[in-house]
Amino acid sequence: MSATFCELQGSAAVAEVFVENRAHLWRVARKIVSTAEVADDVMQDAYLRIADGSCERSVDRPMGYCCQVVRNMALDYCRRLRVESTYRCFDTDVELVDTPALCTPDRRLCERQVIAAIERALAALPKRTRQAFEFHRIEGLTQREIAKRLGCALGLVNSLIAEATDAIRSCGHQLLDAERH
Repeated sequence: MSATFCELQGSAAVAEVFVENRAHLWRVARKIVSTAEVADDVMQDAYLRIADGSCERSVDRPMGYCCQVVRNMALDYCRRLRVESTYRCFDTDVELVDTPALCTPDRRLCERQVIAAIERALAALPKRTRQAFEFHRIEGLTQREIAKRLGCALGLVNSLIAEATDAIRSCGHQLLDAERH
């Protein structure tokens, strides 16, 4: 039990030396790492390592030990940063990445209202016009395939799709309102 007490007392002494010489140790870290903020992080990690008493043997020169711990942690940080940088891809400018807007309840309501208006506009169309539009926009059929399915001329399919598109375009003011929200 006395050995444990001595070990705790030894690590406490090293921690005190660390605190007393913090400015000097910080400069050691700062010379190795890139920024003052990183030096602060290294110092915090080094202090935690020393304060936890991870070293079970007695330390003859506590200041040298503290310097070595700070130096090793700073070098480990630099090595880790160098390895991580090989995995990063910098071909995308982060500032230009378009992030999706948060979907607020108001925006969700507007979007539902727009969808409802489009459904009403399509429902008001004649069946064949609505079918031609759905075949074209939803199923991705060509106008020739639609003409074959509906049993009508290719020119008529073109005008049916245009008619449905105009009906949806009349809902455009709601689409603009939804985009503003």
